[in-house]
Amino acid sequence: MQTQKLNPVTSGTRHQIKILKNILNKNSRVVKNLSNFFQQKQGRGINLGCITVRHKGGGHKKVYRLVNFGNFRGKLLVLSNYYDPFRNAFVSLVFDFVQKDFDFVLMTSQTTVGSVLVYEFKECLIDLKLGYRTLIKNIPAGSLICNLSTNSNSKAAFIRSAGTFGQIIQKTNQFFKIRLPSGKILTVDNLATATIGTVSNAKHRQTVIGKAGRNRLLGKRPGTRGIAMNPVDHPHGGRTNGGQKTCMTPWGKPTRGSPTRKKVFKI
Repeated sequence: MQTQKLNPVTSGTRHQIKILKNILNKNSRVVKNLSNFFQQKQGRGINLGCITVRHKGGGHKKVYRLVNFGNFRGKLLVLSNYYDPFRNAFVSLVFDFVQKDFDFVLMTSQTTVGSVLVYEFKECLIDLKLGYRTLIKNIPAGSLICNLSTNSNSKAAFIRSAGTFGQIIQKTNQFFKIRLPSGKILTVDNLATATIGTVSNAKHRQTVIGKAGRNRLLGKRPGTRGIAMNPVDHPHGGRTNGGQKTCMTPWGKPTRGSPTRKKVFKI
């Protein structure tokens, strides 16, 4: 994928950088049963219509693609690649020669139309190529992986964002250590599965929105700075030079420097 910097014809295109999607397919009418349309959340209450969630509302209507993150065995042929509005990575439409059915899978880099992908979870798999999905024990140490699941029965839960990849840094008879994109070390057992390669759309982080209208199409409403509010509305309010020592939410909780979830890296 290549990036394009638009000519400064208008103020919105002056700094805008977008990704060229000329190699992606736009028509997905062949697999209507793999897509689902549901009403977007507008961030408002059902009865009165008051704002209940900040900075959410509006946006262009979206169609959700039913992406298969499970561990299913098959020999897949990539028919086309699509843009997915619900994730920053692209998805691939594949045809399974074993099940004789169509499916959406997460697109890996260097995967083009006509590529053949093998999803096999038996031991001692010798033939390994980009896009193949198998057990961690079959992948050599030092390889780049993505779409990681902790065991053969669960769906992929790690390394699914655009351009991300993990690396196998240590292999033993029972446990394997994998470096996640965040730098953390994840310890999994020998039943973990992964896809060889990196996630597609690696240049997603280089894009520049350029104007507020694109954020509104994404369903993001504008937000007001806390220092521009009154003291009764926000801990930062009142335009004082001292203020809070840490950045606070409107409810007085720290926004940075405090963990918000428990990270368990041994599965």
